[in-house]
Amino acid sequence: MIFPAFFRLLGAKDYGAENMPQEGGVIVAANHMSNWDPPFLASFLQRPVSYMAKQELFEIPIFGTVIRWLFAFPVRRGAADRSAVKAAVKELRAGRCVGIFPEGTRSKDGEVHKFGAGVALLAAMSGAPVVPAAIMGTDKMKLLKVAYGEPLRFEGKADREALDAFSQKIRKEIIKLKNFHSENR
Repeated sequence: MIFPAFFRLLGAKDYGAENMPQEGGVIVAANHMSNWDPPFLASFLQRPVSYMAKQELFEIPIFGTVIRWLFAFPVRRGAADRSAVKAAVKELRAGRCVGIFPEGTRSKDGEVHKFGAGVALLAAMSGAPVVPAAIMGTDKMKLLKVAYGEPLRFEGKADREALDAFSQKIRKEIIKLKNFHSENR
């Protein structure tokens, strides 16, 4: 694919890609700053990544077709979209990698904002591990880095409190990765 070469030409660095399981369903959860994040996050992995993408993108001529070819599936933002959840769980149970941006939208200030419980819900429903990933530099397309952490597993009862706690655990891991790799240029 063209994206890994493109990002390497820009001097992009990756850390911890070996933490990504090479088979079986897995969720890669990352912070989100730019439209470049989906291809950047997947560029250094040895397996394709399927993404939930906002429904409106699929309505754009040609672009909608292209993102479907790139394993994307639609989600209605601002609502509990059961069909998107079912599609993600189906992907995970089929042994695929699903990329999630749990903030729900791009961060305008570069900070990692509050996560919804969706990523934890997918982990609980599918049994798939979650690999936290910190993306750096895509907001300015400078000093590009992505760091993948060790897989985390949801354990216990899937009630609201446990789902929120697991989502926040993932968020803290992403912040830790981001801070470590930002300081260690």
